[in-house]
Amino acid sequence: MKYGMRKPSWKKSLSARTSGRMKRSIKRALIPGYGTRGRGWLNPKKKLYNKAYHKTTFGVSDLFK
Repeated sequence: MKYGMRKPSWKKSLSARTSGRMKRSIKRALIPGYGTRGRGWLNPKKKLYNKAYHKTTFGVSDLFK
């Protein structure tokens, strides 16, 4: 498990800002219930890991908030 500041990746940041919106809109149209709140408990191990990761790390943008 990582603690502290996350290493920024400009490639991943750009990819997340451009390609993700279109993919999510298509999935929302085709898959009922996609993107709704509370779906994380379908995979509890991953849910708990992500919760701990986001509480113990911070990004560059969090420094300027």
